[in-house]
Amino acid sequence: MSAPLLLELRQLTKSFGGARALRGVDFDLRAGEVHALLGENGAGKSTLIKIVTGAHQPDGGTITIKGERVSGLTPAAAHQLGIACIYQQPALFPELTVAENIALRLEPGQALRKIDWSARATRAQALLARVGAAIRPTAEVRSLSMPEQQLVEIACAVGAGARIVIMDEPTASLTQKEQHLLFTVVAELRKSGVGVIYISHRLEEIFTLADRVTVLRDGESVGTNAVGAMNEASLIRMMVGREMTQIYPPSEAVAGAVLLAVRDLGCAASGVHGVSFDVRAGEVFGLAGLVGAGRTELARILFGITPADRGEILLGGERVVIHSPQEAVAHGIAYVPEDRRRHGVVLDLPVEENMTLAVHRRLFRGAWLRFGAERTLARQFIRDLAVKCAGPEAPVMSLSGGNQQKVSLARWLATQPKVLILDEPTQGVDVGAKSEIHKIVRRLARDGLAVLLISSDLPEILGMSDRIAVMRGGTLTAVLAGQPDAHAVMAAALGQPA
Repeated sequence: MSAPLLLELRQLTKSFGGARALRGVDFDLRAGEVHALLGENGAGKSTLIKIVTGAHQPDGGTITIKGERVSGLTPAAAHQLGIACIYQQPALFPELTVAENIALRLEPGQALRKIDWSARATRAQALLARVGAAIRPTAEVRSLSMPEQQLVEIACAVGAGARIVIMDEPTASLTQKEQHLLFTVVAELRKSGVGVIYISHRLEEIFTLADRVTVLRDGESVGTNAVGAMNEASLIRMMVGREMTQIYPPSEAVAGAVLLAVRDLGCAASGVHGVSFDVRAGEVFGLAGLVGAGRTELARILFGITPADRGEILLGGERVVIHSPQEAVAHGIAYVPEDRRRHGVVLDLPVEENMTLAVHRRLFRGAWLRFGAERTLARQFIRDLAVKCAGPEAPVMSLSGGNQQKVSLARWLATQPKVLILDEPTQGVDVGAKSEIHKIVRRLARDGLAVLLISSDLPEILGMSDRIAVMRGGTLTAVLAGQPDAHAVMAAALGQPA
């Protein structure tokens, strides 16, 4: 006998202005199952989730929760019905403690109520223990890492007795150990009869966790299948509507002269020490390692955010000292950071202003405001990088994750760099956008740039890199040439012999 339905969506439609976001979408969730929701950015996943959580009202269709048809669903009503959503960016109050954040979610809002601080802390500790989080209830949320904040969100959902839990890209910023912990929590939720809607661009997670998968494309349901009846190729084909025979484009460049060399580089404040390597023109130099190995810290040193306090950096054979990002840009280094929403783009600004932020002094010399030049440059990058947007004046917040990443990339390409550092360039973007970004990276290398590619996606590192350096504990443990396999990279990352 099949498990009872917790959620049933039938023929949902939703439009924003003249744009149809959902076109008759069907979806259901049973007790004790993990139902994956997949699709490229812009396919309609976010709109569907916002309808389920009460943030948006559908234009048409029906919503049935635990056998009862509901209408006029609000966030408060969804919470009362046992619906919780764990977002990639947790919605916690950074100035409050963990216990206070949990209390805000679980305690009724009553005036003139005496607060039992001891009971709050005890409850928070118990909920954190249930999800395996070694976090102090008295810790301020702003002191927590992003993965720890996600675990607090899950603890809130567990404490609220949620029966429908939505997880939106929950592992995007988790270490491997934290991912395993999350998977354990999901398994426990499933055992207790909770239904989980799981959204991820990491297909390997879908095959590990999910029972069924529904794919959306252009606002429509392409199909729902048991995960056991699918493979990665068939899922990708459903998402993008075409075969992707070449996931990682082959290298077309011939490595030239050394553009970037570092010798015994280190920064005590960043925990990076004794790093030496070189990157040639036309080369994609992969930087692998587990989260916390020091890869991003190394990128920040090279870009002058946290300047080196030992060793040397050579560009084109000339020793340079980089104290700031401005100096790095002047020397021909560009850096596309990991967190594009915080550091890569300014969401409220239009595409054209984002793309030209790093070259304002060049475009607007003296008192002259050359908006025509700005728009011309933006149109060139929109064309060259195939950015899907309404035009240069479109706000970046209206773009999909993959297109936001292209805007972030354009911002630094506008500086005409010689060395390009890419930190997790495809994190959180769909498979189609990944493929486009990979092609752009190959093209940039072919044009003579030296590319330093940081990625936690092991297939991406293996498929895109001409050579791979592996970091552990703030230093390099190996530089692998040829075609190393996953075992060799992971062995170096773990400090084990290959």
